[in-house]
Amino acid sequence: MNLRSKLAIAFAGVGAAVAILVGAFSYQAASQRIDAELDRSLLTTSAEVAAGATQILAPSPVTRGPDDDDHDEAQPMVAQAIAADGSVRPLGGRPVRLAVGDEDRALAATGALADHRYTNFTAGHDEYRVITVALGPGRGAVQLGIDVDESRHVLSELAARITGVSALVLVAAALAGWLLARQITRRLVRLTDVTEQVSDGRLDDVAVPTGGRDEVGRLATSFDRMLGRLADARADQDRLVQDAAHELRTPLTSLRTNASVLRRFAELTPESRARLLHDVDGETRELTHLIDELVELATRRYQSEEPAPVELGAVAGRAADRVRRRSGRTISVQADGSALTGQAKALERAVSNLLENAVKFAPDGPIEVVVRDGRVQVLDRGPGIGDDDATRVFDRFHRADAARGLPGSGLGLAIVREIALAHGGSVFAEPRPGGGAVVGFTVAADLLLPGSHPGHVDR
Repeated sequence: MNLRSKLAIAFAGVGAAVAILVGAFSYQAASQRIDAELDRSLLTTSAEVAAGATQILAPSPVTRGPDDDDHDEAQPMVAQAIAADGSVRPLGGRPVRLAVGDEDRALAATGALADHRYTNFTAGHDEYRVITVALGPGRGAVQLGIDVDESRHVLSELAARITGVSALVLVAAALAGWLLARQITRRLVRLTDVTEQVSDGRLDDVAVPTGGRDEVGRLATSFDRMLGRLADARADQDRLVQDAAHELRTPLTSLRTNASVLRRFAELTPESRARLLHDVDGETRELTHLIDELVELATRRYQSEEPAPVELGAVAGRAADRVRRRSGRTISVQADGSALTGQAKALERAVSNLLENAVKFAPDGPIEVVVRDGRVQVLDRGPGIGDDDATRVFDRFHRADAARGLPGSGLGLAIVREIALAHGGSVFAEPRPGGGAVVGFTVAADLLLPGSHPGHVDR
């Protein structure tokens, strides 16, 4: 059973339940109201009969009713007197003998004036509502009965009408539920078709039916955005695989060439052997570094780190110390007290990549790291960055013409961009006044901790 049918049945069930409950309460209220009015009428009429007004028991010129084949509908009442000794005397009305019980005789013998009780009595096909009213101690009682078939007939018609209305409400609720379910599920059905297409591997040519401000519309909009990101991620993955395959060919080709030369290792001079082994070692290290960065960039392991309060100046200081020991270069750090909620290891990796990039492209001169208001920039006095490369230096595997002969995987700055984006920031690369380059990244302002700029720290 599909969702549309379930919703239609649910609406029909709710409508039927409401109609039945309302009908039952209406019928109960009407029945109680009719019984109360009947008892009140009996009490009033019995007082008139006790006062001697027996003419009200005379027949009236009314035609015979269709539901009464025993008596003339001209007079629905019957009355009789009960003496203190228990004897019964008819007073008028229908020729029916009402039943007299022990409690009725007790009322006639010892009952106080106006004491009364109600009973139900059946005679043949007729049902009567009977009242017994005491006339005072030792004075007997008056017993008055009225045929309630007409009242029961009215209640039966009311029940039939309530049943009919309930059936109509059930049909109307089922129809309304089906129409509403169709309206609701129409977009869900189309969205289900889209998800089935996606499950078959289709992402690029899938059209998601968006629109509307309800939950279904929001779901469709979110699903459309998710599909867009999935398509971008798959395109990015394909591009990464293609670029990685292209970049891996160079060291693999070099290793294959060196391997073929190794077969004539005994014929080489000592100098040629040393150069060959050095080349093999360098290519192996470059290949290992490339694979490590590919894995890190593809799996984004740095994003698994739990965010915590981080001082950017301290992060830059640790990265500068490590690169300083590794390269022997002069690296200075100028930082304010910028602190944020972020991933310390990832941010330190980003600063390290910027410094290693500066060390590679600026072999001489000091390198500066400046941290100001959530902005980290590395300044060098190298050849600078051309206009064509300024917008592409953070792309994966991008290598400027001047860097073709330098070691590196072309992924260091791409990792910097991913880390900056993970912290709501951006990256930048621009020429430095007086020569050189300024390369760095920013973090989102809303990640900065309040009061995190008390002063400057130089290292």
